[in-house]
Amino acid sequence: MCTVCGCAGDGASIKGHHGHGPAMKYPYRPRKARAAVPEEAKPAAAADTLDYGQGPARAHAPGLSQARMVEIEANILGKNDGYAADNRAWLAERGLFAVNLVSSPGSGKTTLLTETLTRIASTTPACVIEGDQQTSHDAERIRATGVPALQINTGKGCHLDAQMVGVALERLAPPDGALVLIENVGNLVCPAAFDLGEAHKVAILSVTEGEDKPLKYPDMFAAASMMLINKVDLLPYLDFDVDACIAYARRVNPAIEVMKVSAKSGEGLDAWLAWLARGREAALAARSGEVARLRAEVARLEFRLQEISG
Repeated sequence: MCTVCGCAGDGASIKGHHGHGPAMKYPYRPRKARAAVPEEAKPAAAADTLDYGQGPARAHAPGLSQARMVEIEANILGKNDGYAADNRAWLAERGLFAVNLVSSPGSGKTTLLTETLTRIASTTPACVIEGDQQTSHDAERIRATGVPALQINTGKGCHLDAQMVGVALERLAPPDGALVLIENVGNLVCPAAFDLGEAHKVAILSVTEGEDKPLKYPDMFAAASMMLINKVDLLPYLDFDVDACIAYARRVNPAIEVMKVSAKSGEGLDAWLAWLARGREAALAARSGEVARLRAEVARLEFRLQEISG
């Protein structure tokens, strides 16, 4: 069960604080036994809307109070953030540039990834972490390009977390200065809350999905540094307002960068690859600067020891 979004099958259980104590069971309840809508879920204005995004938790789970949901989320995300900080330090030590690709299912993430990897194959070392609930189909597509890929199957889980990614990074052991591309589980909700230690979240929005996605799923677009409007080769056949989509995204996140791309036609890919290249250069420069700083500190300490001993 993802206790951040509350998704689970029947009979889901949540343990007590920090995983201790007896499990609390919440089996399926027949319609006649369901409780009334809680106060925090009642609409503020519209009489034809039930808004479960109100209250401190901004969510609802049967049998849990808002306070308990906030406590559980803080515990989960706090632990995850610790692993994310470890991942970020591990990546920085090696000059690795990591990008977390997030989107709904069917946005074209994997096709865009394979085209990206094919185009940079001769110039850029790279590896891929693939997240899906089941199968290794996407990882196999990545490996067909000659790039190493590790599949993470999350089962009922709806997102990757930082501990999963840390294990995957150690197994992949990318060379220093490589590009690390993380394809998250197709989901525009939970991945927004989970820091993986990446440099950037990149939200991929297909023109087949509708331009109002940034307003419907604001947390994801608020967390992303970049929005790729994908499959733009299909625009002549669709009623998709690109300008409105960009305006909606910037209403949620004024700082978000936007690129229009198509893996099929190649439109926008040069700009996308240049953005990735700048990220790699920055990661390598930061690593070089840190190495130089540490060497200077070692030299200073050695000189001081010589003074003391002399």
